[in-house]
Amino acid sequence: MQVRAIDRETLNLLLEMGKSSSPNEFIVMLGAEKGVINTVYPIAGTRVSNDSANIFMDMIPLGMSLAGTAHSHPNGCICPSDADLSTFAETGQVHIIVGEPFDEYSWKAFDREGGIKKLEVVE
Repeated sequence: MQVRAIDRETLNLLLEMGKSSSPNEFIVMLGAEKGVINTVYPIAGTRVSNDSANIFMDMIPLGMSLAGTAHSHPNGCICPSDADLSTFAETGQVHIIVGEPFDEYSWKAFDREGGIKKLEVVE
């Protein structure tokens, strides 16, 4: 399934999660139906700090169909780090980073290699 869009409520949830977890990062897995990201999956055992967020891949339930990940960069830099690229390569096809000020313009989506991926925001 090719992911082409994100549900507005899901995007708003990710932005709010970034705002409420700041100054720490957060990270979650994403699910999609019919090409639209519409589900956020927090994963047990996730570790966060003000400069990183780590999901332990062995904590992801077997058989989950994942579209990708979402996490925050409270420092406002909405670009993937080397550690992000490593995570992207392991999970899903779309990876979202949200950052300060956590509004409708402060997010980007990336593909597995870290290239910009255009996502439509749908109702």
